[in-house]
Amino acid sequence: MCIIFFKFDPRPVSKNAYRLILAANRDEFYSRPSKLADFWGNNNEILSGLDMEEGKEGGTWLGISTRGKLAALTNYLQPQLDWQARGRGELVTHFLTTDVDSLSYLKKVSMEGHLYNGFNLIAADLSTAKGDVICYYGNRGEPDPIVLTPGTYGLSNALLETPWR
Repeated sequence: MCIIFFKFDPRPVSKNAYRLILAANRDEFYSRPSKLADFWGNNNEILSGLDMEEGKEGGTWLGISTRGKLAALTNYLQPQLDWQARGRGELVTHFLTTDVDSLSYLKKVSMEGHLYNGFNLIAADLSTAKGDVICYYGNRGEPDPIVLTPGTYGLSNALLETPWR
């Protein structure tokens, strides 16, 4: 079970408080090849692990860039997978390597969500100048992505804020 917990407050009361706290666990088969988290991309501006599974190479489940872009992915638990579907990890990689803002990116993804097995995607633009924006889209839920309000969230292998066993 993959799981992500995060607390986000773009304007914390204390100057010593964090705007975003994120804890995540990727639950994957040990035999699935991957690279450890490291910097990569143009000028080494992205920090993430990388999937090295044949046909899925270069995707990732969690990453952040020096430009303030962050993305995190969990799979949506479904009874049967489509083995011809596109690799979900590319959703995170594509966001981190584009200049598109989080909401616009998730709107585009929502139009192509049917091409993937079930997923949940968090995309964020973290900027002290413009203000932090964190958005969510799950391709087994509502048709449109949402901008999250400041708060504490949990995400596993169902939709955002769904109680999980």
